[in-house]
Order: sequence, then C-alpha cells, then structure tokens
Amino acid sequence: MSKVPQITLAFWVLKILATTLGETGGDLVSMTLGLGYVAATGLFFAVFLALASGQVLARRFHPFLYWGVVLATTTVGTTISDFLDRTAGLGYLGGALVLAGALIAVLVAWRLTLGAIASDHISDRRHESFYWLTILVSNTLGTALGDFLADDSGLGYGGGALLIGALIAAVAGAHRFTRLPKTLLFWVAFVLTRPLGATVGDLLSKPHAKGGLDLGTIPASALIALAVVAGVAVVYRGGRGAAGASA
Repeated sequence: MSKVPQITLAFWVLKILATTLGETGGDLVSMTLGLGYVAATGLFFAVFLALASGQVLARRFHPFLYWGVVLATTTVGTTISDFLDRTAGLGYLGGALVLAGALIAVLVAWRLTLGAIASDHISDRRHESFYWLTILVSNTLGTALGDFLADDSGLGYGGGALLIGALIAAVAGAHRFTRLPKTLLFWVAFVLTRPLGATVGDLLSKPHAKGGLDLGTIPASALIALAVVAGVAVVYRGGRGAAGASA
C-alpha cells in the first residue's frame, strides 16, 4: 500500500497552506523569538527527523503524520535557506542556485540508486527516504526562490505570488495537454508551490513598510495552522484521499 496521498487539487491546496505556515513559523522561531537561524535550524531539523522516522517506519498512510513531515520540511527549509542567503552571505540568487544543484544531485542519485523516481506511489522504505530528502531540498530551494522574487527581483510579495501562480498554472496545463513525464511535472510543481507559500506568508506577516499586511508571525501562523488542521481533517475524513482510495 502506498504511503503518500493521491495527487489531487486538495493535495496542492494543503501543500500551499503547509508551505505558507512553514514560512511564518520559521520566521516566528528564528526572528520573532530570537533563536537565530542556526538554533532554529537545529530545532526544526530534530523535529523533521523524528516525524520522518515515524513516517518511514509506519506501515500505512497517516494523513496528519504525512502532512506533519511536509510542514517540518518547510520550517527547516525556511531557516536553512535564510542561513545560506543571509548568514553565509550567498544572497537569495546564490542560495537558490546552490540549492537547485543540490536538488538535481538528489534526483540523479535517486534515479541511479533505485532505477526510478517516484511521486504518486511510495511503499518501499528506500524510495520513501529519497522522497522525503527530495521534499526537504525542494522546500528549501522554494524558500530561496520566494525570497529572491519578493526582495531582489522588484516584484514584491504580491507580484512574486502572481508570477509563481502563473508558472504553476503553466505546469498544470502541461500536465493536462502534453506528454511530458508526470513525475517531472510533479516535482517542478512541488518546488514552485513553496515560493508561492513563502511569498504569501511574507505578505501576511511582514510590516506595511515592506509591502506586507502586518499581521505578524504569531497571528499569521495561528490562522494558517488552523486552516491546515481543518483541511487535513476534511480531506481525509473516513480515509478519503489516501493513496489507493477511490476518488
């Protein structure tokens, strides 16, 4: 039995909500609470390892555990990206290029080691380990891309979100009307939904002077967390939406 959910519209809505919460939650711990990027990364990475281990060891799909791991990758991805971009001095574009290279390396290693890259059916622990490593690197890359679009490109939070939304629509169109590999399109969309969540999270939490709505990281994180929990409960009630279940 596959341990990942069906790839539906609901999946992508939850993914965007989780990545938005990862942005505001990561900023909450690293900046609002003052832990800094290194300490926050250590904390979030420990949470990620604990949840990912539980997910890999589980015998079946557990919705809240699955989305808990996704959320953990977005929070640790936020702080890792911020560390590379700001503390290490790579800048948003430099950090994004380094992370893009890391993502390609992970995918190539996955392909060479196990013979195929999966996205919609994961039941083997070796594939699942590569799956979560790819998600972690993808969400870290997406954070750097979102920060680059919002801060360095001149588009701002709203413009960056619109551009990423258009790119996601283009990927959806390619999925619908072309014969491009579905697995490739899935991972491209997975990367793109992260900067969309990052720019939306910044739009909600950043002050007016920086183009945000000035909700702050704590209220924004609380509201999005409620939306994620409610969304998972509604989408997967009675086992609906799990891999292998009928639509």
